[in-house]
Amino acid sequence: MSKKEKKIIVEEPIHLDIPEDEIWTYRVEGLAAPHINKPYKHFGLKKVIFAVVIIIAVSISCYFSVRTVQKDTFEYEQTEIGYELSKFSNTGYMTTLDIDFVSSVEYDRENADVNTNFEVIKDETKKVTSVGAYALNCDEKIKVINISADVDYVDPKAFYSCWALRQIEVDENNPNYCDVEGVLYSKDMKTLICRPCDHDTYLAEKYGHAKYDENGYRIEPAAEDANYEQYVKDVLTYVVPSSVETVGQLSFNYANMKAVYLPEGLKTIETLGFFEIPLLESVKSYKSDAVTDTHFTGEEALGEVYNSLPDGLEYIGSDAFSYNQAMTYVFIPESVTYIGHHAFWDTVYKADGTLKGVTVINVEASEEKFDEIHTGNSWRPQYDYLLFKKSVGINYSSVRTEG
Repeated sequence: MSKKEKKIIVEEPIHLDIPEDEIWTYRVEGLAAPHINKPYKHFGLKKVIFAVVIIIAVSISCYFSVRTVQKDTFEYEQTEIGYELSKFSNTGYMTTLDIDFVSSVEYDRENADVNTNFEVIKDETKKVTSVGAYALNCDEKIKVINISADVDYVDPKAFYSCWALRQIEVDENNPNYCDVEGVLYSKDMKTLICRPCDHDTYLAEKYGHAKYDENGYRIEPAAEDANYEQYVKDVLTYVVPSSVETVGQLSFNYANMKAVYLPEGLKTIETLGFFEIPLLESVKSYKSDAVTDTHFTGEEALGEVYNSLPDGLEYIGSDAFSYNQAMTYVFIPESVTYIGHHAFWDTVYKADGTLKGVTVINVEASEEKFDEIHTGNSWRPQYDYLLFKKSVGINYSSVRTEG
């Protein structure tokens, strides 16, 4: 078979023979003539029309932007049994939130007071039955949340980082949830779901410790104050009721708290259960099975009290105690079978060349038995050692300290 010859075509350049005196007016056939130095017809009118169109477009855009912001204060998703609150974007001046019916916000344009120029309108034909993850993520204004009897499910992450939240109140007829002094629990009191970030302000006001500066910020009492010891008991100490078996995800995140007492019946501390509590010094456990009062009056009311995590605990979730550098002692009972990644991350640090915080992990099990349990990556705290990171040691077959 002979090869086909390639045919190369060379295109000749096109030259337009345009007289020099016609260069700005020459017209190519089929195209409009050049418009050099010639006025457009109705140019002024077209300019006015163009400006009007732009103004109208911008006005419409602004109008619908405002409408969207107002409408999106509440966002919902319809479910099989009702509606889920999926997103709440505060007007900036709402301090109380009712989770009961599908709601919207209406503004009074004639009222210049941003604190009062809006009204929450509820559609009582549409019940809210659930609250989605991060629905109120990082809200800085809401102080009180009221949950209706119809709410069937609250995602554990629903109220994450609500910095001003003091109380979560639940309708007594709700079959799934209840509250104890503004802290959210499951109805059977077996799961602690959410202790609000600013619950300490609620307690400070309840027990007469709340003082405020000229800007309305609460003043934290100093350690040398005469009533500081009582303040620690009333405000900075929390007793988890003896019925609780699970401390849920993010239950105590960012709490202002120095001490917590856990019941011996506790089985699970979920992911981020005690995440980043800078003041947390003491984690103790107690044996009484009849404790319902979360207010700490003294250890004698709790029966036998001992240091650190409770006997019978089985599960310690990821980041359960991360960033709690005020802690100095951790004892893990033999009952624990799972420790998640970074469970005690950043609970040790160096000060003046000396290790502070949790400098060793005490475990009740022998080394051989402890090696059988699940431990996630970097579950122990680490510190800088030369050019590397070094994990704190483990004290196997440890005996729990007193006090």
